[in-house]
Amino acid sequence: MNSVYQDIPRIYTALAEWLACLTYCVVMKRKVKNEDFILTAIFALIVQSMFLVLTKGLPVVFWIPCMLLAVGFMYIFMAFTCDDTKNVIGYYCARAFLLAELAASLEWQLACFFANIIDSIIVQALILILVYGLVFIWAQYMEVSITRGIFQLEINTRELWAAIVIAVAVFAFSNLSFVFSNTPFSAGLAADIFYIRTLVDIAGIMILYVYQSRICELLAEKELRNIHSMLKAQYDKYRNYQSTFELINMKYHDLKHQIAGLRAEMSDEERKKWIDSLEQELESYSPELETGNSVLDTLIAGKMMNCRANKIKITCVADGDILDFMHVADICTIFGNALDNAIESVTMIEDPEKRLIHLAISQKKNFILIQINNYCENNITMKNGYPVTTKADKGNHGFGLKSIRYTVEKYHGTLNFDLNDNWFELKILIPQGGLK
Repeated sequence: MNSVYQDIPRIYTALAEWLACLTYCVVMKRKVKNEDFILTAIFALIVQSMFLVLTKGLPVVFWIPCMLLAVGFMYIFMAFTCDDTKNVIGYYCARAFLLAELAASLEWQLACFFANIIDSIIVQALILILVYGLVFIWAQYMEVSITRGIFQLEINTRELWAAIVIAVAVFAFSNLSFVFSNTPFSAGLAADIFYIRTLVDIAGIMILYVYQSRICELLAEKELRNIHSMLKAQYDKYRNYQSTFELINMKYHDLKHQIAGLRAEMSDEERKKWIDSLEQELESYSPELETGNSVLDTLIAGKMMNCRANKIKITCVADGDILDFMHVADICTIFGNALDNAIESVTMIEDPEKRLIHLAISQKKNFILIQINNYCENNITMKNGYPVTTKADKGNHGFGLKSIRYTVEKYHGTLNFDLNDNWFELKILIPQGGLK
């Protein structure tokens, strides 16, 4: 049986490394179009295959440098096609390398075993397809499951080096018998060498998945803290708006009466112009929208100050009475964050005529439909169910939308995003009395 167990064909290793890269490229956001990604992937497969096949006959001393170069090609492929930080790409590259080692080792071990029973090219091809298919589909499923709910994966330098050290240690230990035969952890039989290699690779993959789970748990805790901070921030804004507008409303009514008295007593033309100007300025602070919900009215009035400063036009068709069952803080979270995002988006539009926002609240049978639309000139990319921010500091943005979804789901509602004819739409559907 020993004669059957030969070195893994280099083309199999190249294919495994390429498929491992594809597995994690699917998880990460890509920065190239689908057509360019396909062409780049084909080119990467050719380069990886040619490099490993052509370096097969080199002395053993060049084995480690060649493996490092192969990993470098994997990193270049992922960095060229994926839009993420260097740490995240390096982290996934280390995991892809170890995943490829597992797939190649497991496939060749099974292929060699069945070659003793039936020597058929068709059987060998079926084993290759089956093993690679199961390993990489399973890996992709596990990665999606672990990162579900994580808006943006963050990997710091310490976490990157930890993953690299784990991958290097597992690779060295699994291949120890190929280099040194006289160690406590080496095997003499070729079959045992492959068993050890496969089992160690499986253990290494499990260690990295546990490590990934912990990273995602910490990120989820961080996101939850940020969401609660956003909830509190929007409620505090509302309280500030409420205090401010109570004072403005009192001053508004007092000054209206004072102006009326001055107009009746004074006949001077210049004084009349001054009073007209003062009254016109005062009208800009008069209540513009009355939705039927005092919390929503206060929020909209507060946002209107920013809109006037940036020449943004807001239209509103809202039945605020149907929101009475919602908690004040939840109304602040949903509408405060949604309007802030819309205002921030249209502010970047150069043409003031296109700085448009529309808010609609209506009842559809037993559901409340909330729609907040804003004009948008940019293409929107979705990731994990959320629009991807265009800001450089991606890690500290997006929590407003997270907090909206968190609040909507508390009322058993749904949140969706869409872009149609340059209009970005945030649509919320909540059952009437959703907490009951």
